[in-house]
Amino acid sequence: MNGFKGKSLTVINDLRADEQLFLYQKTKELKEAILNGGNLDKFRLNDLEMSFYLIFLEDSTRTKESFRNAANFHRGRVNLFDSSSSSFNKMESITDTIKMLTGYSKNSTFIIRSKEEGLCRHLELAMGNYAKEMGLNSPVFINAGDGKHEHPTQELLDEFTFLEKLNWNTSEIHIALVGDLYHGRTVHSKVDGLKIFKKVTVDLIAPPLIGLPNFYIDRMEANNFKVNHYQSIESYLSQSNVAPIWYFTRLQLERMGDEVKDQQMQLRKSVTFDQKFLALLPKDCTFYHPLPRHKEFPVIPTFLDTTPLNGWDKQSINGYYTRIIEIALLNGLFDTEFTPTLEPKQEESNQFVQEVSPLKAQDVKIFDYKVGIKPVENGIVIDHIAKGAPIGDIWSHIDKIRRIMGLDYRSSHGVYHCNDRVNFKGIISLPDILSFSDTQLRMLAAISPGCTLNIIQNAKVVKKFRLHQPPRVYGFEEISCKNENCISNPALCEPIESDFYQSKNGQYICKYCEKPHHYIELWDI
Repeated sequence: MNGFKGKSLTVINDLRADEQLFLYQKTKELKEAILNGGNLDKFRLNDLEMSFYLIFLEDSTRTKESFRNAANFHRGRVNLFDSSSSSFNKMESITDTIKMLTGYSKNSTFIIRSKEEGLCRHLELAMGNYAKEMGLNSPVFINAGDGKHEHPTQELLDEFTFLEKLNWNTSEIHIALVGDLYHGRTVHSKVDGLKIFKKVTVDLIAPPLIGLPNFYIDRMEANNFKVNHYQSIESYLSQSNVAPIWYFTRLQLERMGDEVKDQQMQLRKSVTFDQKFLALLPKDCTFYHPLPRHKEFPVIPTFLDTTPLNGWDKQSINGYYTRIIEIALLNGLFDTEFTPTLEPKQEESNQFVQEVSPLKAQDVKIFDYKVGIKPVENGIVIDHIAKGAPIGDIWSHIDKIRRIMGLDYRSSHGVYHCNDRVNFKGIISLPDILSFSDTQLRMLAAISPGCTLNIIQNAKVVKKFRLHQPPRVYGFEEISCKNENCISNPALCEPIESDFYQSKNGQYICKYCEKPHHYIELWDI
């Protein structure tokens, strides 16, 4: 898809770097037109039949009001649902409610803030099919912050503001991220949002209790960012390579456990700027903050408001401009102007079952049974289960395979030496089971990647398959995301099928909240 119409903005990665840069260019043009009294019609949807639904299931002033004003700019119908009065708080299915609202207008844009992570991704998928069935255009979903997951619209206004400071130079950025990096969704969006710059250096300033989660650090490093770690502003300023751009976040006590809350004053001190630090800052340094600050314990104290360090006030105003363009962009207003410079992401191969074939006549051999395991005349032998793992883990893995796959057949299993006589492996022998379905193969590969499947006929191996990690694990009732705030978590009772895709380091990432899992963690059994 080379245009924007039909897209949603659920995470920052929904827009490629060239698409983001186009958005920033259009925002720059809009801002100049507004400030200079220019013609604004070319930036306006002007669709009187367009319905905008601002659904804020968490309290918000700044984001909600900037979006409300942006929606009014486009002259559609604006409907507001907030956390204090919305019927969404009455245990109603949000999927059903959004489906109902989608049916009220041929063109709908939903701006949603929620505690449930991945909500907009789910709605984008669910409502696209529904709209097609009803003869409506696919609604647009814009994530205005979901739990501690992401805040892509904040990221877009932040990057636009950084580009202004850097005179639109995308060659490099050196930025310090300061404060509650664990719970701060605006920081989490920077893991991918900063990819618009060719060279990125990130200085993380936070005590371990509120430090950036490791899986976000891994993603930064996978994006070729240089990442440095400091536990306090004081320790950061004791070295000489200080960033010219600082991005602060408040301590998000509402998302913290008691262990963190009990140490809040010490944590605040580590990430709060002190007047004594002023002389240690580089020339032309600028501070930013997504706002609002904590009125009693601001990490950027108010004595800095009237200094040249104050970049947060202009940053906040940029939210109005960027959100006007986001709405226009996702509704296709500028599609004819956009020329992509990057290729769309290619779908990954789904080949994870590798047949060792063709087996030549001399390779067809009697299966080398281990002492104590029942020989198979005709059937299946699953071999190399959890090869090299401790014996206890191998037994646990065998048990998990049998229970998840429902292998309640006449059979045998055990733990045996590998051929190297050093490591161990598990084996499950299944006489009279002559084949597995594609679904069973996919399930076995997801439970026990690295195992082999031997098809036995007349006590000889006639086919052998090596199973690798599938690029996706989905379609199984026995899996679920273990993030209790994920919209796909069964406890939230939404009609969502769990879906995971494999990351470069072999973990499985939830399609909705992007929480990483080891493949064993996916299974509920």
